[in-house]
Amino acid sequence: MRALLAVLGVGLFLGLGGAAANIVCTFSDDATERFNHLVVDKNTGRVFVGAVNRLYQLSPDLQLVMKDVTGPQEDSPECSVLDCPPTVVKKLTDNVNKALVIDYTTTRLVVCGSIFQGICSVRNLHNISDVSQVVREAVVANNSTASTVAFIAPGPPNPPVTQVMYVGVTYTGNSPYRSEVPAVSSRSLDRDKMFMIAETAVTTGTRMFVNSLARERYPIHYVYGFSSEGFSYFLTTQMKHTSPSPFISKLVRVCHDDENYYSYTEIPIDCISEGGRPYNLVQAAYVGKPGSDLASDLGINAQDDVLFAVFSESDHSEGEVSSKPADSSALCVYSLKAIRRKFMQNIKKCFSGSGSRGLDFISPSHQCVLTKLQTIGEDFCGLDVNTPLGGEMPIAAVPVLIFGSHLTAVAATSTGDYTVVFLGTANGHLKKVVVESSSTALEYGDLAVDEHSPVNPDLHFDAQQMHLYVMTEKKVSKVKVQSCSVYKTCWDCLGAKDPYCGWCSLENKCSLRSDCQDAAKDPLYWISYKSGRCTTITTVTPNQLQRTTARTVLPLSAKATEVESSANLELVIENLPTLSGQFLCAFTALDKTLITNATRKPYGVNCTTPRTDLLPSIPQGQHHFTAKLSVRMTSGPDFVATNFTFFDCNTYSSCTQCVSSSFPCDWCVDGHRCTHDTAENCRNDILVTGVSRIGPSYRSGPGFCPTINATAGGSTEILVSSGIKKSIRVKVHIIGQFIVQTRFMCQFNIEGRVTSVNAQLLGDTIYCDMMEFSYTSRAPNITATFAVIWGGSKPLDNPDNIHVVIYRCRDMADNCGMCLALAEKYSCGWCQVSDRCEVKEQCDQGSGVWLNRNQTCPNPEVTDFEPQLGPWEGGTNITIYGINLGKTFTDIYGGVIVAGIQCEPYEQLYIKTKQIVCRVDGPGTNEPRRGPVIVRVEDFRGESKHNYEFVDPLIEAITPKYGPRSGGTVLKISGRFMNAGSRILAFIDDLPCEITETKPDEALCITSTSDRQRSGKLRMKFDKGDRIFDKELFEYVEDPTIESVESGVAGQIKIPKGIPAGGIRISVSGKNLAYIQNPQMYVYYGDKMFESKCVVQSNSNMACSSPTIEVTSEPDAEHPLTLEYGFLMDNVTGVRNLSVKPGYSHFLLYPNPIYEPFDEEVKYYKSDYLTINGQHLDRACQESDVVVQIGKSFCNVTSLSRQQLTCRPPVTQPPALDDDGRPNTQELPEVVVIVGGKLKYVIGKLSYASPSAINGPLSKPALLGIIIAIVVLSLVFIGFLIAYRRKSTESNRVLKNMQEQMDILELRVAAECKEAFAELQTEMTDLTGDLTSGGIPFLDYRTYAMKILFPNMDDHAVLQWERPELLRKEKGLRLFGQLIMNKTFLLLFIRTLESNRYFSMRDRVNVASLIMVTLQSKMEYCTDILKTLLAELIEKCMEGKSHPKLLLRRTESVAEKMLSAWFTFLLYKFLRECAGEPLFMLFRAMKQQVDKGPVDAITSEARYSLSEEKLIRQSIDFKPMTVYVSISQQAVFVGGLDPNTENVPVKVLDCDTISQVKEKSLDTIYRATPYSQRPKKDDLDLEWRTGTSGRLILYDEDSTTKTEGEWKKRNTLNHYRVPDGASLSLVSKQSSIYNLSILSEKTDKSHKYETLNLSKFSSASPPLSRATSPLNHDHDGGVKVWHLVKHHDSDAQKEGERGNKMVSEIYLTRLLATKGTLQKFVDDLFETIFSTAHRGSALPLAIKYMFDFLDDQALQHGISDPEVVHTWKSNSLPLRFWVNLIKNPNFVFDIHKSNIVDSCLSVVAQTFMDSCSTSDHRLGKDSPSSKLLYAKDIPVYKEWVERYYADIKMMPAISDQDMNAMLAEESRLHTSEFNTNCALHELYTYAMKYNEQLTVTLEEDEFSQKQRLAYKLEQVHNIMAAESNP
Repeated sequence: MRALLAVLGVGLFLGLGGAAANIVCTFSDDATERFNHLVVDKNTGRVFVGAVNRLYQLSPDLQLVMKDVTGPQEDSPECSVLDCPPTVVKKLTDNVNKALVIDYTTTRLVVCGSIFQGICSVRNLHNISDVSQVVREAVVANNSTASTVAFIAPGPPNPPVTQVMYVGVTYTGNSPYRSEVPAVSSRSLDRDKMFMIAETAVTTGTRMFVNSLARERYPIHYVYGFSSEGFSYFLTTQMKHTSPSPFISKLVRVCHDDENYYSYTEIPIDCISEGGRPYNLVQAAYVGKPGSDLASDLGINAQDDVLFAVFSESDHSEGEVSSKPADSSALCVYSLKAIRRKFMQNIKKCFSGSGSRGLDFISPSHQCVLTKLQTIGEDFCGLDVNTPLGGEMPIAAVPVLIFGSHLTAVAATSTGDYTVVFLGTANGHLKKVVVESSSTALEYGDLAVDEHSPVNPDLHFDAQQMHLYVMTEKKVSKVKVQSCSVYKTCWDCLGAKDPYCGWCSLENKCSLRSDCQDAAKDPLYWISYKSGRCTTITTVTPNQLQRTTARTVLPLSAKATEVESSANLELVIENLPTLSGQFLCAFTALDKTLITNATRKPYGVNCTTPRTDLLPSIPQGQHHFTAKLSVRMTSGPDFVATNFTFFDCNTYSSCTQCVSSSFPCDWCVDGHRCTHDTAENCRNDILVTGVSRIGPSYRSGPGFCPTINATAGGSTEILVSSGIKKSIRVKVHIIGQFIVQTRFMCQFNIEGRVTSVNAQLLGDTIYCDMMEFSYTSRAPNITATFAVIWGGSKPLDNPDNIHVVIYRCRDMADNCGMCLALAEKYSCGWCQVSDRCEVKEQCDQGSGVWLNRNQTCPNPEVTDFEPQLGPWEGGTNITIYGINLGKTFTDIYGGVIVAGIQCEPYEQLYIKTKQIVCRVDGPGTNEPRRGPVIVRVEDFRGESKHNYEFVDPLIEAITPKYGPRSGGTVLKISGRFMNAGSRILAFIDDLPCEITETKPDEALCITSTSDRQRSGKLRMKFDKGDRIFDKELFEYVEDPTIESVESGVAGQIKIPKGIPAGGIRISVSGKNLAYIQNPQMYVYYGDKMFESKCVVQSNSNMACSSPTIEVTSEPDAEHPLTLEYGFLMDNVTGVRNLSVKPGYSHFLLYPNPIYEPFDEEVKYYKSDYLTINGQHLDRACQESDVVVQIGKSFCNVTSLSRQQLTCRPPVTQPPALDDDGRPNTQELPEVVVIVGGKLKYVIGKLSYASPSAINGPLSKPALLGIIIAIVVLSLVFIGFLIAYRRKSTESNRVLKNMQEQMDILELRVAAECKEAFAELQTEMTDLTGDLTSGGIPFLDYRTYAMKILFPNMDDHAVLQWERPELLRKEKGLRLFGQLIMNKTFLLLFIRTLESNRYFSMRDRVNVASLIMVTLQSKMEYCTDILKTLLAELIEKCMEGKSHPKLLLRRTESVAEKMLSAWFTFLLYKFLRECAGEPLFMLFRAMKQQVDKGPVDAITSEARYSLSEEKLIRQSIDFKPMTVYVSISQQAVFVGGLDPNTENVPVKVLDCDTISQVKEKSLDTIYRATPYSQRPKKDDLDLEWRTGTSGRLILYDEDSTTKTEGEWKKRNTLNHYRVPDGASLSLVSKQSSIYNLSILSEKTDKSHKYETLNLSKFSSASPPLSRATSPLNHDHDGGVKVWHLVKHHDSDAQKEGERGNKMVSEIYLTRLLATKGTLQKFVDDLFETIFSTAHRGSALPLAIKYMFDFLDDQALQHGISDPEVVHTWKSNSLPLRFWVNLIKNPNFVFDIHKSNIVDSCLSVVAQTFMDSCSTSDHRLGKDSPSSKLLYAKDIPVYKEWVERYYADIKMMPAISDQDMNAMLAEESRLHTSEFNTNCALHELYTYAMKYNEQLTVTLEEDEFSQKQRLAYKLEQVHNIMAAESNP
């Protein structure tokens, strides 16, 4: 849009200064439906915008400062402001902004919206999200369409001090409450009376209603409101009468000081054109100040108010009574002075008793009452008579301007004397109008602000009135009021007619008056658009000058006037300002400016031209130059300029040019020169005067020049064949006898050689002597210039450029046909003697056989033709190339035969003699046919060497078989004769596939776009032959889409990164990727596209390498370049330019990593790792992008940080590589780092030897000499030195060793974490896949509830339905149940039990659970009881000694356990839908992670653990293996499930015990099966099968078990030497081989096991194949069993293990590794629990309800400490409910929880508890590792918890109605889960046990007495006793 306007440039008249230049900035928000109101703070310049459901605070430059969401909200028009009838159904309703007003007295913003009957709020003007007051008072309209106008002005009680808000509202009949909202009112802005009617009395007040009769049928539309000089006004449109009548516009007025609205008056406002056209509907208005011109015309002064209003005609297409505006609009202007006068006239008329007071839609219209009032002035404020008053006399005006478009907005301002009005239109334009008087105006600009979107009536200026804020439906624009600077000349500036702009003549610019200095001094200094007088040079005398002149010929005198070296110029200048100082003339040309003095004259100025020697030279080939001649002052720019020409006649070299010139030049014939000054240069010579000379002349113009003329034929070329002698003749025109008498010569310039021959003049013809014309080049012809010379060296003019063309026929045609086709003018023919093209004279001296152009060439020849194959159906166009193929089309027509079939030529494609294109029809049958191409010309024929063949094309296959719907797939079609024919087309169904290449055996085509998915047949057209291929279909599949693109570590934010060198691996995930053959990634840098290849890995994944980018400068590492990128996938557009699409980031280009060479020449490799330093190493790269080469081998990269790379080199030193890449063991290997396969760094050489060994030993004699010398010097010294060295080296080595150990450790933890996380992510992804197929194994509601209510009780009574003894007691139980349902009884029952000191903790928990089971089907009653009990508990807590924070901490009361159960019941749905998944994922991730490392089967300690207690603290060697497990059919007893049970790959460790392997196998096979439905490991044996019949049962313990002293080690896979990839089988115990073998031993000595070939399985066979039967061990025999770790009973450990213990703490880092790996899963779980909305699931009502209850309780008890309520909430939900589930996921899911997983979950649960705590945990070195482990995370989690509690508090309260509905639904769902009678029976036992105390309590309580509860209980006892003993 902007670009388009920029192209349109500067419109001169309408001043369209390009929207881009005028619109300074814009603001828009796609999230909003439309903007409603805009206000500008006149003090700060801030902009506020009210929109549907949004409120915005913007800076003056429209930058978003703050945004507040105001809707949608649950509402209904049937609701009152305060509450809602229970029958009303609320729905989400948009909040439309109806009023937005700034209250400057208190710096507040008043915001009113359409919801809740149209209420308003007061907000902080500096921060709109700070709402200081919301008033439940219906103020504005309650729907989106009804009008509302609000403004703040003085009003009661004491104006002008007090301000009120005036509001005009259209009645909406959509609600019973709207009759209470007045049509017009003044509302108070006092804090305590906010928005109430300002003043009210019994029957009156500051309000006016439309009466109930008229309300519905008499709509009043409020358009604008304003205040002026003691009155407030509204502009409205309404019907003329209460009965249906045309709409008119009216002004409504009330007095500021009127507490009763007695002054309420309405009068019509008219805007009628001179032709009588009524513009009756006011659309928008604005009150502003006029410019002085308009003010004087209106008879007011510039400080008075003026009303500018835009009106439209009614759209009569909708009938007479239409309020819909038509397109034609008008602008009318009214002074407020005239309006006040007109009101006064109307009031006076009524108060004098004439007419009726009208306004019968307010109250019945009565006759006007005559009063005794003598003086009614303009400030009359009404009486209690004649009110309200409707005058009939309108305030009328004539439009100042009429428009053909619908105007919707107006704003006005003044600049200087002018009044400028800006008008907004319904199609998004802003019109600029200058109002010159009360009846005339001029439109001078039209700016497209937001095409096709209506401009909102709220048009506002900024504080400086230099910009206008224009708002359309979805955009706010800040528009400059002027753009004077775009006009570069005075005429452009004034022609724009922009009142802001004038020409600042001294500064030579178009500007605002304020930007022009000294503008006030002289009207000519700043010229306004009105004056229209630009300073201009009208004439310059003379206006051109000979450059070399010393004199100028003035036309005033016939005599030449002498002037010394420069000439005098007269400049006539209009509107030259009077300036003191020296005027100058400046001549600017060819980059040179020369200045001369000027003198002021009455008509302008006089000045001299510069000295001739200073003027620049005229450029080569030119005859003049034009200078800019400008007038200026000594200082300052040019204020006026014109063009001035310097010419030079001497530059013309021929008479014709000279005298035809536009300059006053003449030609001297004899002198042969052109001159400006004939008196000086042409004395006594024949003169031809120039056409530009003024005055009479004897010979004037080129007709008198001596010239050569063209021949009569008119041709300017003379043709001569090369090698022929010829005499040339030409016509001449000569003047002057002296020329005739001279000697003439003809001069020819051939190829640069000039040849002259004599010539004779006979009459008017010159005859040149004979001369042979020839040339040497191979060109077919050349042009030779020709001149006639006289007087020795003077050429005659040659104006027609007559020249000689020399040609050679043989070079123009090389065969007969071409030769005879040459143009006739050359006279060429075919000479058969020489066999070439020649003129007749040259053919054997003119006597040979010479064919002319009318004869036929003898030997046509076909050199080639294409295509050489065609379909047998024919229709092929054959192009035949050759020589002598006829001179005309008729020569060959009918003479072309292809393979014996006539071929019809195309005339338009025939190229004479050379090419024929003809169409051949086929033989008609599919049979082989071939033959030559024959062309016949008359009696001659030519035949091709090759044959043309008719074939049968056959399609055999296509690849690929599918491609995207967008097309662009390169389809390869294989077959035979794929290149047959001249026009080959391909289609898939009817969609064209564009052929790009054909070969005999294949054709390639590119598919086009398809509108849908389809499978289509390939169809091909070979000319007339159709072929359809239906063996395979081509399938159009859905276009690929790309979901994420990322490089580096898989993170939360997916960003593609790269480096200029390219090659960084980028992972792309999406859909349908596999259907693209050659996908490419591209990145744009500097308008250039750089591409790289991608490799598709699966349909949803592909890997790309980042492209190599040629950068101009290296990117900044901190601020990488953001580049646009996308993918080229055939023609799929959806994957291009991804960076501009929402949800995708840009491609980040980081600098190339820099790897620094080693510090020393040779690096000595000491430890396990090699580190290489550098910069920016991991900005865009990860480990997999970097390859480190050491000679021939590689260094395994383990970690990569910002400045360091660590890798593990090979164990032994690899050989170096020589230049050819061959191994060289003599040299040290070189370390080379390669990044992304492209960027290489040579780091240096690496040596595995120690430094001393490299330097080599000294020679033996020298060494001996040194040793002897030293011994002689001092043996003692040597001894001392040796001792010292040994000590220090040892400590150095230890220190160095430890340091390296620490470095390695740190790197290892990081690497391990990273690796483990990546691995776990992959496994969890697989798991997620399983979950989606099998689902999460949730327990059913009943089991879940039982596990929490009655833990560790599998078969509780409430689950037993068959209880015959209870059937007998049914009546008693029913009565007891009724008592339990009595609130008084139940509460007394619980209090009695709790007050008894023998009522134990266990009893409390049991009773609470039983009550909850009983009340499961009465959840409303249950909730009521719970709230009462909790309130009592809080009361007790507050009265007691204990701290309030301890409330709900432990389960010490029935209420607390009931609360747990209450949440248990109500959060089950939430668990199933939302929180269950992350909890299950955490459990699975933990299990998976733990199982990846060794787990001790005896102690449950593990390598990967979160718990310090359960961590293996030593290094265990283990090897991961994959074994293939099958499960025998009789062992499969899973109900209805049939998992894959054959050869399932199971990941195990070689150190796993057999039970662990069984567990892992069952886990893998049945991973999608709930635990309770799986076979149990104890029922199965594990059998190892080798070969065909070798089998072995594996046991944890058997006769092969190793025993060392008192320790016996569990058998592992390693113990049995089970290899990786072994086949294992799970068989049920009774059918296992062991049982069979025992039987067979008795009968058959050759044992089953001996089938194993022991030699074959020397390493991988079971050791001791004999009798591995399980042994029943006597564990009491002092033997201890161990698996991985031996745990000693006493601390007195063996001395040898002491050293190991010291470092065992080192293994604590594994906790970190495990924690890092599981971090994401813990985060996910906590985030789900602690966020109010997730995965589309709303916050459970129960949580909000209970938290609100606790908040209320805190308020009631005056608890101000927020930590107390925080603690209550934490104790009630997270610590009571969630912690239990985190610790025991088996309460929710059907799973098995192992000891080690249990201890890990406990650590997570502890962290969860710490997160909910408010106290700060002081951490020290003695803190438990579980706290230290999550120390950094807990503060973050704490923030989450606080935010969660705060968010819940902010949510709207839940009505009891909603809560009860939810509870009723819960009750209904779970009515029959439990046997309530059992629960009642259990409770009854307690009633029996504590009967005495219970009876006493019931008798004492007054409520109980009233209900006779003690008696009812006794009845129950009696019935129960009777039923027990029938």
